[in-house]
Amino acid sequence: MGDVLFLVLRRLRLPLITLIVVYAISVAGLVAIPGVDGEGRPWRMGYFHALYVMSYTATTIGFGEIPYAFTDAQRLWVTFTIYLSVIGWAYALGSVFSLSQDPTFRSAAARSLFLRRVARLREPYCVVCGYGRSGTAIAQALDALRVRLVIVDSDAARVAAIAVQPFAVAPLVLVADARRPEVLRDAGIAKPECRAVLALTGDDDANQSIAIGTRVLDPGTQVIARVADPVVHTNLAEFGGVQVINPFRTFARNVELDFAVPEVLQLEEWLTGAPGAERPEPLRLPRGHWVLAGYGRFGRPLAAALGASGQSWRAFDPRFVPPDDAEDRVQACGGTEEGLRDAGIARAVGVIAGTDNDTVNLAVVKMARRVNPAVAVVVRRNKAFNQALIDAADPMLTFVQSDLMLHEVLQSLTTPLLERFLELVRRDRAGLAVEACQRLEAAFGHRVPEVWTFDCDPAQPGIRQALSGEAAPLRVGELLVDPRDPGVRLCAVPLMLSRARSVAAPAPRAGAADPEAGSDGARAPRGRFPGSRVRGADMPGAGVLDRAGTGLPESDRGESIALPSEDTALAPGDRVLFAGTTGVEALQRRFLLDPSPIEFVRSGVEPARGWLFRRLAARAGGRRAATGRAP
Repeated sequence: MGDVLFLVLRRLRLPLITLIVVYAISVAGLVAIPGVDGEGRPWRMGYFHALYVMSYTATTIGFGEIPYAFTDAQRLWVTFTIYLSVIGWAYALGSVFSLSQDPTFRSAAARSLFLRRVARLREPYCVVCGYGRSGTAIAQALDALRVRLVIVDSDAARVAAIAVQPFAVAPLVLVADARRPEVLRDAGIAKPECRAVLALTGDDDANQSIAIGTRVLDPGTQVIARVADPVVHTNLAEFGGVQVINPFRTFARNVELDFAVPEVLQLEEWLTGAPGAERPEPLRLPRGHWVLAGYGRFGRPLAAALGASGQSWRAFDPRFVPPDDAEDRVQACGGTEEGLRDAGIARAVGVIAGTDNDTVNLAVVKMARRVNPAVAVVVRRNKAFNQALIDAADPMLTFVQSDLMLHEVLQSLTTPLLERFLELVRRDRAGLAVEACQRLEAAFGHRVPEVWTFDCDPAQPGIRQALSGEAAPLRVGELLVDPRDPGVRLCAVPLMLSRARSVAAPAPRAGAADPEAGSDGARAPRGRFPGSRVRGADMPGAGVLDRAGTGLPESDRGESIALPSEDTALAPGDRVLFAGTTGVEALQRRFLLDPSPIEFVRSGVEPARGWLFRRLAARAGGRRAATGRAP
């Protein structure tokens, strides 16, 4: 508001002074020129009456000559002041209209309105920095989950499209450079309602600045940054507290998993699919020689993944500049048929068209199939409007960066415990994945379950006594019993128990390691193949932004126990990740609201409800205790 007022006073200073001078001269003239009253006696108008007459005269309202008829001299003066005031008002109004169109003023006014709206936010919201393809997809998915959004982008033309996009609740938009600390403060990153800051610009250095700036200004806010540059990735990993998502590296790791331990990848696909859908089948990429078209940020991680899984490969890229670790396997040539032949397309089992140009990728696919019709095709799609062309090429797998980012970010925001469980599975390799798949198949068949987190919050009245230590401890198996009928088990599988380090806990399952710290100190991004698309509203845990367990140093996250047994005792602060059918989560929430369901599950007897029935039950219990009879 201060900037707006300063601009108004500065730009309208001369017009306002002009109006003041016009009114002052007009009023002084009316006071100085003598008139006559109703009886013909000399009379002079006072300053109050003169200002009143000039007010309605200069604004063209015109109430007439009051309090008495004017003399010719007064009428001559009023005629002069009418034209003088019209000129003054025309000048002032023109200056106002000019100011309203001034970019600086409009920016200051929009910023002032934005600050007031952010200050009034009282529900959870996310700050999205960068409104490109990934930012747009994530913003629309979060809006479908009824999450408020604050969008910051330096491109006014890009955010202007928000006005015509079908958001359920219009986002708050600020056109500014999110790398500046004052812009991050204006976006409300330090407010307790802010759940996460998403750095999704197309510039890795900008995302690095946004992530570090947010962590410095408010260490408690979850930060997710999209980064493709290995140097920036390393910097953020060493800085700590930032979840770095490298879509190219994530996709490459999934390719490596499909070759090495397809059971792990299948479990990830199973748990991150749309609830109720059919379980995705393993991709099973063919083994053998692969040809890569493009050896940049996308091709290098894929080449490393192919090499790590024991597959041979050759690549070509016109922008490749030797020397390189794989110089003997990379050609500095374009996507010609001759280049494909030199790379071994005739004997290849697959080709990866991964350049940053969709037209080149499609040409590579066509030439590769002309030489080797049986070759498997993986295509990178760069522009959304080329989707029909990519589909017409009928690839085995399509990489879409915005789709992958959508899944990664939504999973981190809605169910962060699933991230940790899947990282446990990655570290344990096939053993834990096979056991988890067996339990899921026994419970749900080939359907995708819902995934949610049960928080053992001692402040909840339903489980307060069970967690206090005064009664028998609450166990995982009790949460798998239907609170309406103790003889019926809920269709759910406990996937992981997360426990704070300060609480004594059973030893974790053999092979289960702390998932949070990667080999390079950063959280390894969990990913999935983006070939099958899932809408935001279908994601597990939709509708809830899980703040607990986010934005904390690795040493404070506690231990994780994969696939806990049903007799595992729960302690205050424990969080259990469940997978189950629709409606089970709502039934489990009954344990939090009222102690009666826990008593019913343990005893099989419906507990007394209401003050009168509890008194009668207590009296009956006292009589049984006195007589020594069993209840």
